Amino acid sequence: MLYRRALLGSRVLARTIKTSTSAATTGATNFELPQRLEQQGMAIDMPNKSASQASKYEHLKGLSASELINYGVIGMATINKPILDLVIKIFPYVPMVFVKMFVYNLYCGGQTVEDVRKTGQRLKSRGIQNMMASLTIEGCNGNDNIDIPFILKETNKSVDKMIVPHTLEMIKQAENINDVAPGYVALKPTGMAEDAANVLMNYNKPEYEERFEKLVDNCRNVTSNIYKTNIELLKKYPDRVAPFVVAVIDAEKHQLQQGVYELQRRLFKEFNPKGKPVSVAGTIQMYLKEGLPLIEFEKKLAAEGNYRVGLKLVRGAYIHSEPDRSVIHDTKQNTDYAYDSGVARCIQAIVNSSSLNGSDIGHLVVASHSRESQMQATTLLDALTHEDMSKYLQRSNVVLGQLLGMADDVTHTLITKYGVKNLIKYVPWGPSKETKDYLLRRLEENGDAVRADNGWPLVMGVVKTLFQRIIRI
Repeated sequence: MLYRRALLGSRVLARTIKTSTSAATTGATNFELPQRLEQQGMAIDMPNKSASQASKYEHLKGLSASELINYGVIGMATINKPILDLVIKIFPYVPMVFVKMFVYNLYCGGQTVEDVRKTGQRLKSRGIQNMMASLTIEGCNGNDNIDIPFILKETNKSVDKMIVPHTLEMIKQAENINDVAPGYVALKPTGMAEDAANVLMNYNKPEYEERFEKLVDNCRNVTSNIYKTNIELLKKYPDRVAPFVVAVIDAEKHQLQQGVYELQRRLFKEFNPKGKPVSVAGTIQMYLKEGLPLIEFEKKLAAEGNYRVGLKLVRGAYIHSEPDRSVIHDTKQNTDYAYDSGVARCIQAIVNSSSLNGSDIGHLVVASHSRESQMQATTLLDALTHEDMSKYLQRSNVVLGQLLGMADDVTHTLITKYGVKNLIKYVPWGPSKETKDYLLRRLEENGDAVRADNGWPLVMGVVKTLFQRIIRI
């Protein structure tokens, strides 16, 4: 019955998204996509609100006592907006020893490759088989003293010594080689060249051409390593459809994005040939009005250039700091509509391809903390693939992801209630100063999401879980 309802939903969704571009970009729509489906006779299979609240902190039962205490600290720091704002103000002055003691392990993978490998094992114990590793060194906020050779060396090391070994270990333990999500290595464009912000902003000006080419070459250095790795491992595991490892170009502030788009396209053309798994993906921020049309534009360019596009879709991290408000959707509903429509379009393009790894859009990461968006993607995948083995194999090129330490209740529900395997966590790692800066940026950029995800209910969930353990003892 669930599959029949889901299949009907995918058909309604297919009709809906064909006409969504103008609505999402002009702000004409005033409803969310799941509501549209419900109006047309098929509701996405969502847990009801009371059930959702009852199970929101179910994932706490699998955590250690120290992890629970850390979550309790986060809950206290996010009880309300004034307290969160105060925490953001004093956070830069908090000694690193206390940051590591109370919050570091929740949101960061560690300082070394070995630390992150251990984090990967912790995630595996929770049913999360892979991760997107991100070296948290960049130069967009006045940090111009970055060591580019060090970043390249450490990033390639994270491919060879962290992500690939972890992925192969997960594959060896899996019943189905295509049930293991790829591993990912995030590349921050502002961390891949000196004065990168100005280079990206002026990428098409003659005086910046040489420096932009250097930025592309640095990203090519890592992506080439990943491409060669995928080709070699595909010979050993010919039945695998998804890539083993993917480079992901992270998004930047809007004023830098045209340069980032050009960077992504050059890498797509070189490392994502038709008939092969995708080795590099770009990021599109769907809170931008240009997001939904950009998906179609990238797809068109890929078809004309005979290459494939990999995409990570995010709502967007810079909404609070974006100076040009005209580029952002007028309402959250419009952003949600654009995001869910974009995800649906990409999923359909991937799984409906007539040949394995032949689609113009070849790989998708649904990067979201929204329960509704993740459930909609999962339901649509089930609807489109449950009766067709070739389509079922293609679904391994759709992966769901959240930041380490955030939306853990959503991750837990997807794994335990719906048997989802195509899951990853975004895992920042690197020197302590840079990871502390990362934590501050996350508080600033995602403060509302952090507070909604935690606060007083989290404190009570932690207290309840600890009390139950004491009673059992």
